[in-house]
Amino acid sequence: MNGDRDRRGWLPSCLAGAVFAVCMAGTTLPTPLYGLYQDAFGFSELMVTVVYAVYAFGVIGVLLLAGNASDTVGRRPVLLWGLGCAALSAVCFLCATSLGWLYVGRLLSGLSAGLFTGAATAYAMELAPGKGSPRASLVATAANMGGLGCGPLLAGILAQYAPWPLYLPFAVHLALLAGSAVVLLGLRETVRERRPLKTVRPQRPALPPEVRAVFRPAALASFVGFALFGVFTSVSPTFLAESLDVGNHAVSGLVVALAFFASIAGQSAVGRFGVRRSLPLGCVCLLAGLALLAGALWWELLWLVVLSAVVGGTGQGLAFRGALSAVAAASPADRRAAVISTLFVVAYVGISLPVIGVGVLSGPMGLEGAGLVFIACMAALVTSAAVYLLRRPASTDT
Repeated sequence: MNGDRDRRGWLPSCLAGAVFAVCMAGTTLPTPLYGLYQDAFGFSELMVTVVYAVYAFGVIGVLLLAGNASDTVGRRPVLLWGLGCAALSAVCFLCATSLGWLYVGRLLSGLSAGLFTGAATAYAMELAPGKGSPRASLVATAANMGGLGCGPLLAGILAQYAPWPLYLPFAVHLALLAGSAVVLLGLRETVRERRPLKTVRPQRPALPPEVRAVFRPAALASFVGFALFGVFTSVSPTFLAESLDVGNHAVSGLVVALAFFASIAGQSAVGRFGVRRSLPLGCVCLLAGLALLAGALWWELLWLVVLSAVVGGTGQGLAFRGALSAVAAASPADRRAAVISTLFVVAYVGISLPVIGVGVLSGPMGLEGAGLVFIACMAALVTSAAVYLLRRPASTDT
């Protein structure tokens, strides 16, 4: 009886997490399809990274301009706007006849993710019985990373084994978005004192004083983890196809998805290690994942690519959930979504700028050389972050 009551209590949070996952799946849906778009529209590897980064800039723009919107007007309205942007993005990809459509589609996808990241994370946690409990934060972060992993896996399978590879994935996503809107309309609002939209103001990245000590190590770990994911999702399909002769889109999608699914495994381990240990341990795993990726680029071995995705993804999960738990626990209730949005600004800077750097260097140095330069830079950063975290560990433990 108590078990049934507990499951019913968690149902709204899980439904909000499912909606979160559907939206985020759309942001990685094009990942295994970029090679097909390159063949169709004839653009370079640099343009692949720019198309990818346009998404990140859209996310950052929304987080800065309206990262606190759901604290003001309510969670559900903001999430409905996010679903609308995701639907328009899918329509752009369905209509794509040139590179310009991809830019617009990715920008809209970034807007949808920007609207969702802070609001949906806070919403899933607030709908849970324990609200800010570790289990509630796991629902939110697992939905985020699970959705990101399902996007390339779904698109890769459909592109490889179903007709219309550049159209069917987005048609399926549109149907999922429609179902998500219905689910969202059935959930209750968690913001009690809502204010008009006109009261929302652009925000600079700012933190309440009580959050700052926790935020610094959390932001460092998040930056490095998302930078690794950015390279995996933007250029790994091209590397698999050109250097390893892996032309199967389902395999490319699976390799990328493994990194995100491993992140969920890392997130689930935070309860065992605690935030204080999870952040530096996540950095160590990220360093190991970078080393494995360097070996994969140097020796051109598929199994090392897979292993780097698993190890690096696990490290990202440990670091990111630890970061999110610490920041959410230290944030005042009326500023929680805004603070979480600021953390995501840092993360999405990590997912965009290094990716563009890889694209710029891939011309003169080749993809393998550019990847090795990226790995060297990220290894130096993650080592510095680990030392910082060991000397100044997160003060909040969950």
